[in-house]
Amino acid sequence: MKKHIILLDILCYGVIPFLIWNQGRDLLGDYWAIILSTVPAIIYTVIRFFVERQFNIAGIFIVTSLLISTTVNLLSENALSMLWNQVYLGFSFAGLYLLSILFKKPLALYFMVDIAFLQGYPREGSKALFKEKGLFIWFQLLTAVFVVRGLAQNSLKAWLINTYGADGYGQVIIYMNVSGWIFSALIAAGYFFIGSKITRHLAEKSEEEIPPPNSETV
Repeated sequence: MKKHIILLDILCYGVIPFLIWNQGRDLLGDYWAIILSTVPAIIYTVIRFFVERQFNIAGIFIVTSLLISTTVNLLSENALSMLWNQVYLGFSFAGLYLLSILFKKPLALYFMVDIAFLQGYPREGSKALFKEKGLFIWFQLLTAVFVVRGLAQNSLKAWLINTYGADGYGQVIIYMNVSGWIFSALIAAGYFFIGSKITRHLAEKSEEEIPPPNSETV
């Protein structure tokens, strides 16, 4: 199942958008070629949203991001301004993650609450657990990875646009997908690491709650 999802991700986020851009720009022009190249990813993400029933903070965040991104794309005057607006929007999202850290409401924690809920754990109980000492700091650090991802990817995108202009959109698709997969692997590893920390934390709490054996001698 995971292999199928990975293949679909590559097709809908990378291969199909690149083909639409590469083959459609002469016929449609750069602006509409870029617009249409984003459609497969939007449709695919929305379908996964409903199929996986991600009616939670993570799902709402994804759909809201798509709506804002699409609106910004449609309101852009031309292909080049659209690409730069995407960069500015990407930095804004990175700023949102940073604010969640500063206000001690790390979004990575709430995403983990959603994951735990899908596994059958109550949201409030998970949220209280994840905020305990020894666990909360890791969610702050993982959210910082989201910030670094936004800064790194959008800085790279800005450099590509500044170097190649709208003609470099093909390179943008390739480099954004490759860097996106790298950061996705880091974030997945981060959640796996935090999961092991949570398991150890719960085990230690259980040991503390076990009453000591009766020391009275017969």
